[in-house]
Amino acid sequence: MPSRLGSTLARSDVPVAGPGELILSEVFGPTFQGEGRSLGQRVGFVRLGTCNLDCGRGPGATWACDTPYTWDWEHYSPGDELAVRSVDDVVAQLTDMAVAAIVVTGGEPLIQQRRLVPLLRAAADRGWAVEVETNGTIAPLPEVVGLVSRFNVSPKVRGSGVPAARALRPRALAAFGDTGKAVFKFVASEPAELDEIGRVAARWRLTPIMIMPAGTTADEIVRVARELADPVLVRGWDLTIRLHVLLWGDERGR
Repeated sequence: MPSRLGSTLARSDVPVAGPGELILSEVFGPTFQGEGRSLGQRVGFVRLGTCNLDCGRGPGATWACDTPYTWDWEHYSPGDELAVRSVDDVVAQLTDMAVAAIVVTGGEPLIQQRRLVPLLRAAADRGWAVEVETNGTIAPLPEVVGLVSRFNVSPKVRGSGVPAARALRPRALAAFGDTGKAVFKFVASEPAELDEIGRVAARWRLTPIMIMPAGTTADEIVRVARELADPVLVRGWDLTIRLHVLLWGDERGR
């Protein structure tokens, strides 16, 4: 199945960013980082628009993307969901949040990584830690690596519905591993999926590994996390919950 990205970016109502600008879905906070190593930390979020994968849309998918409004133009309007804003404007909004860290997410934020550099530099000037959440298909530029505190890399396996040839890019995964700043976070909806994750992690020498339960409601997150907990422990991996879902469900901007 071809990627939807080519067709979505070709649409006339997908905004185009110029120098010093970003294609944004939303900027929000202060809030808590809801997952990963920094779970519970007070942060500001910068969510960029567009993605190069279409999780949850392919055959065999067991979970769906939780931010389809950033890329799925069959069900959302880019004219309504995306906006072009200057980096200076975004930095001003983040400054008003009085946070010590920001999370850059998407969509797939590294599609815009060259335009992200001014934002990352501004964060460094202000002493903000920066986490970038990525699907791991686009290798980070050296300049980006130098300005990012952590990459939360989430490779997509069979449960995403995305074919492995599109979802698992060896050079990109190796590049993230080489940064020494990557945590590889996999979404799982049941213990049986951990075997495939183990094979992928071993083949591409991915470490450290963190497992996150799939789900968009508190009940689902807790149920799946309980099912995954013991098998994850046995494999020597880490488990992250989805704090924002437990607190606010699927409410946007939280």
